[in-house]
Amino acid sequence: MAVTITARPRIDGLGITFTLLLSLAIIFPLLVVGTWAFTEIWRYPNVVPQQFGLRFWEQTLTRPDVWGALTLSLQLSTVVTLLSAAICLPAAYAFARMSFPARTVLFFSFLAGHAFPKFGLLIAIAAIFLQLNLIGTFWGVVLIQLVGTLLFMIWIPVAAFQAVDRRMEEAARDVGASPLRVFWSITLPQAGPTIAAAVLLTFVGTFYETEGAWLIGAPAIRTMPVLMISFINNQMVIQYGAVLSVMLWVPSFVALMFARRVIGGGAFARGFGG
Repeated sequence: MAVTITARPRIDGLGITFTLLLSLAIIFPLLVVGTWAFTEIWRYPNVVPQQFGLRFWEQTLTRPDVWGALTLSLQLSTVVTLLSAAICLPAAYAFARMSFPARTVLFFSFLAGHAFPKFGLLIAIAAIFLQLNLIGTFWGVVLIQLVGTLLFMIWIPVAAFQAVDRRMEEAARDVGASPLRVFWSITLPQAGPTIAAAVLLTFVGTFYETEGAWLIGAPAIRTMPVLMISFINNQMVIQYGAVLSVMLWVPSFVALMFARRVIGGGAFARGFGG
């Protein structure tokens, strides 16, 4: 009787080491900030805080400007994401499915803003917005944040539309389905999970966007990230910034949990041709 010998999988020690180091580099700062948020006394050289408590949470959460900034950030993120979807998704479909003059040039022109230093670009736009009286206004911040959504809301949906199985669309048309019916029944269900991921990334990215909101919105528009910077610059108490940091993590954590449950990794990979 033949005996089958199964080779033991080779352990990549170097890869595991780099993975652990990378995980430590990402997780350790988060743990430190999270610890500071619940610490009242932590003096050098002690490794462990001397006193934990919620005093700084109470002081932070009772400030009206914190809740105002949080509400404003959520409003901005929602408006920017909806506008970006309305503008970019039809453009992404056109880039993925249609041929027209200068298609490639136009496609990369939408993403050209990410090829230059962001702050320099924002300064140039701010000079234009100053002439249009958009500095310090809600819609000025909306417009500046729309620029940062192009990478997610055009590049990723283009890949998603290109990955749709054309044979299924052709089969639906052969049996008499209208173009709109084909889009809603065949194209959108296949591209939908990846498009949902792009929308989710756009919302989260807009929520955390700081430079445009600070440069265009100041002093009237103060989002949560801008308020956190103000807390850190104006107060020598680490806990205030730590509490706001933890509050900023919550929307991101909820969004990522939603992505993990609703948007499968295989669906996202298909959007990139995987």
